[in-house]
Amino acid sequence: MIIMIYSFLFSFIRITTTLDTITLGQSINDGETVVSAGEVYELGFFHPGKSSGRYLGIWYKNDGEKSVAWVANRNTPISDSSGFLSINVQGSLVLRKNSTNEIVWSSNASTTLQNPVAVLLESGNLVVKDENDNNPDNFLWQSFDYPCDTLLPDMKLGKNLVTGLDWSLSSWKSKDDPAPGGFTVKIDLRGSPQLIVRNGTEIHHRSGSWNGLRFTGTPQLEPNSIYTYDFVSTEKEVFYTFDIRNRTVLSRMVVSPSGYVQRFIWNDPTKSWLSISTVTLDRCENYDLCGSYASCNINKYPVVCECLKGFTPKSLGEWENLNWTEGCVRKASLNCNHSDGFLKYEAVKLPDTSHSWVDNNISLAKCEKLCLNNCSCTAYANSDVRKGGTGCLLWFSHLLDIRKLAVNGQDLYVRVAASEIDNIDPMTQLSEKKWVIIIVTCVISAMVVLVLGCIIFMRKRKYCIQDNSRDMNKNNEESEKDDMELLIYDLQTIADATDNFAHKNKLGEGGFGPVYKGTLMEGQEIAIKRLSKCSGQGIDEFKNEVILMAKLQHRNLVKLLGCCTQRDERMLIYEYMPNKSLDYFIFDKTRRELLDWGKRIQIIGGIARGLLYLHQDSRLRIIHRDLKVSNVLLDNEMNPKISDFGLAKIFRGDQTRGETNRVVGTYGYISPEYAVHGIFSVKSDIFSFGVLVLEMVSGKRNRGFCHTDHSHNLLGHAWKLWNEERAVELIDEQLDYSSNSSEILRCIHVGLLCVQQGPEDRPNMSTVALMLGGEGSLPRPRQPGFFIERNLTESESQSSKRQLSSTNEITNSLLEPR
Repeated sequence: MIIMIYSFLFSFIRITTTLDTITLGQSINDGETVVSAGEVYELGFFHPGKSSGRYLGIWYKNDGEKSVAWVANRNTPISDSSGFLSINVQGSLVLRKNSTNEIVWSSNASTTLQNPVAVLLESGNLVVKDENDNNPDNFLWQSFDYPCDTLLPDMKLGKNLVTGLDWSLSSWKSKDDPAPGGFTVKIDLRGSPQLIVRNGTEIHHRSGSWNGLRFTGTPQLEPNSIYTYDFVSTEKEVFYTFDIRNRTVLSRMVVSPSGYVQRFIWNDPTKSWLSISTVTLDRCENYDLCGSYASCNINKYPVVCECLKGFTPKSLGEWENLNWTEGCVRKASLNCNHSDGFLKYEAVKLPDTSHSWVDNNISLAKCEKLCLNNCSCTAYANSDVRKGGTGCLLWFSHLLDIRKLAVNGQDLYVRVAASEIDNIDPMTQLSEKKWVIIIVTCVISAMVVLVLGCIIFMRKRKYCIQDNSRDMNKNNEESEKDDMELLIYDLQTIADATDNFAHKNKLGEGGFGPVYKGTLMEGQEIAIKRLSKCSGQGIDEFKNEVILMAKLQHRNLVKLLGCCTQRDERMLIYEYMPNKSLDYFIFDKTRRELLDWGKRIQIIGGIARGLLYLHQDSRLRIIHRDLKVSNVLLDNEMNPKISDFGLAKIFRGDQTRGETNRVVGTYGYISPEYAVHGIFSVKSDIFSFGVLVLEMVSGKRNRGFCHTDHSHNLLGHAWKLWNEERAVELIDEQLDYSSNSSEILRCIHVGLLCVQQGPEDRPNMSTVALMLGGEGSLPRPRQPGFFIERNLTESESQSSKRQLSSTNEITNSLLEPR
């Protein structure tokens, strides 16, 4: 009888703690949760990362990582599991320690309700309201009014001008500490409201004022099929918000502990978050980098700053030393009369509007007149770019933080003295018709000269082609600086960072030379790939890797920070990956215990997304040609990043395959058609990916795999087990097969589809991504290529006249991965 009563009571407790409401007299203890009606959000106690502190927060219920959207007691963690949450008769949520009854956090309601309840809404908003009143305007308290590091749909980023509530985001101190960190994202209401990210009290970067379509410094913010966004400015409130077009899609915007603002959507098939936009912070995004009356143009790297027309550097010496902080000053003083004029700057991010004035109801012509009539006015622009441009924005101080934009920039009219307008090249004063005539004439003349020049050049070069690679350093060092948006590192800087390439900083040795760990003066850790002078990677491969990596940006590709081409050196400087490479874990019996199935499928998915970007989504179609576990690096959160693009090839236009007489790559990963015939395509990378997947599932290498019953390699072994319906025997014994059986077997199935003998049978990368994340039926795989260790006969090898070299002879795999 006692057991039955206990079971009944236990069942009752389980039911009440999974409802979305907390009522008077009810409490939520550590270990119990409240779940929103749609079972998307969950309220309860958690500890972040390695922290032992307990926090009350809201997270995504179906997210295995339990991504946290809101934290109550950010500054006051509970040291044990005695915390409990309740609502009192005044309508305040109160978080206490059970052991001492000490109040840890409270919502501090200013008024009272007759029947107060706390409800976790389907939006993720925790609200206190009257039990019978669902009007949002009457909510006594809501978590949406107190954001942490995350902005959810329908949340507001701005300020309530009536109550004084400040809706701003603040980063966590670290992934293990939800206390407010160094970075904040908020709307600055001075002048024309603008979005600003601060690091402490200093402005880190500025997204600019709202122009009716977007913030002026966020050209990438455009209407899309996933979410809508809006900026509202009234007498009562000013805020930015976004909403999801399809309410079944989950999305969030997060400011990271390092200051990056990212927007994510939930990918349900892969049970992971996809980053759909990140505010990229190039050098021109550093607030006020160029000082007053100057503009930043990242395409002119490294000299990115230039004075506006009619202005000159305040300190020429500092300017020449690339220290632009003092900015520029006028060449001629303003006359403060109608003789002053304006110079137009097109496609720019508008200056800091904290000392500006705005009127959305007047024309641009009247705006110009208002500025001219005010001696303190320094520039003007449209406040709204819609309908061809409306409204007026005036500046009354130095113009700060201007940058040139490639797309979605605005026009800015800067006030200068009449004498400066007269000094502008007379050609700029020509009529539009004359401009057209001049441009057309110049283009035709240039084309004629170019054609004649090409004919002469080709005749001269026909019989005297020379190898100029020895002179590359002398002739190309400056052009490399101009062509790449990369840092050009000084050799001494790299030597200092590595203690003069000390052996203790050597991460490993590959076919192209050693790789070192370095630490720059500011503390940033880097990895340096130093091309050996007798390396198999020549100048062409080095240039290839630099050019490719400069153009590729993706979360699953390793980031190239810069290069060094001083003297006879050829070095690539990458972001440092503290967890080394994938083979460091997956082929070590002890270390691979750290890679449970959840982590392995996350890594496989990340590699798939990186390849999909290379094959389909980047500006270029890239064939990697050397994908393998040692070329997949892991960051501090074990996120995979594809590296080593020295052998990669670019496909242009409608090109789908290429051929070569020099087969390069790593035996065990290269596809049959490439090894035998020198033919490579995206399907070559698919083959390598399939090998990698099977290695991830089994924890064994394809090359050198040995089995007592046959001479097959890992691919042949997997194929044999699959046909005999014994694929489960391939799975790494350290994995929890019982909990993840269908997903692991599906990965084996996809891996076998990727390594099929015929390239036409292999799926493309977008199909692979869908297969990995879906649950639909898959086609039956055919025989894999190279399914036995020695698949090439001696005659075939010699007749092809292509030699497959070992990893150390051809590729840049590291003996001790990064």
